[in-house]
Amino acid sequence: MEFLSLLWIFLIISSLQPIIRQKMLEMERLRALSRLERERRSRVIALIHRQETMSFLGFPLMRYIDINDSEQVLRAIKMTDPDVPIDLIVHTPGGLVLAAEQIAFALQRHQAKVTVFVPHYAMSGGTLIALAADEIVMDENAVLGPVDPQLGQQPAASILKVLERKPIAEIEDQTLILADIAEKAIRQVKNTVLCLLSDKMSTEQAEKIATTLATGVFTHDYPITVQEARALGLPVSTDMPKLVYQIMSLYPQTAQRRPSVEYIPVPRTREGERPSVHV
Repeated sequence: MEFLSLLWIFLIISSLQPIIRQKMLEMERLRALSRLERERRSRVIALIHRQETMSFLGFPLMRYIDINDSEQVLRAIKMTDPDVPIDLIVHTPGGLVLAAEQIAFALQRHQAKVTVFVPHYAMSGGTLIALAADEIVMDENAVLGPVDPQLGQQPAASILKVLERKPIAEIEDQTLILADIAEKAIRQVKNTVLCLLSDKMSTEQAEKIATTLATGVFTHDYPITVQEARALGLPVSTDMPKLVYQIMSLYPQTAQRRPSVEYIPVPRTREGERPSVHV
């Protein structure tokens, strides 16, 4: 019986270990966010989507911007006084246009300065949110992306190309319906971009950016670098606080049997001896 009791205790502890580790990680995240808030005297919100193991069974879950995200961000903005700046850390592949637009317009309406930090990438809906900021702070190697709408797995702009290249009589009704929806979707997203940029630059410059980002000039996964973002006229800087990188390290990818990237996690300089590694 003693052996069985020990076995049960071992199984219980093993099943609780991922939950305890997750709770400890959440506490570290909150402490890091609090330090950044004190440092910048602002409200800090993290919108970070990574593939994490969320259950003891170990199944990974990939996250995107959804309605739950918009509800949480809007609640955080509501709890912030109008004269308190907002710093939003964004790391996302994109998501629902509706949710991204809700967040973007809520940020635009906030009276104090809004800064969006992009330590690695903010694609699609993430870029739409960044357009609402008074300042976009990107790592030198970070990227934004086009905001052209997608209908399922198909770019709306590519669906419209079918109407240009084939006679109407040869096009299926379903494709014509999709083309009608695609035209509306592009017009709506372009108007959203214009609204977000209207108070930051001239109408001509806002029109240029909206056309470039929303009408399918690039493929949807095209990486817009810091230099390209500045060339478009976006208010981009590279003055990224070190604490933002520390916060990102607290959102680890799901554990793998063999990591695809490995390096010694210590600063490396030419001066002085290389730090020794102990095992």
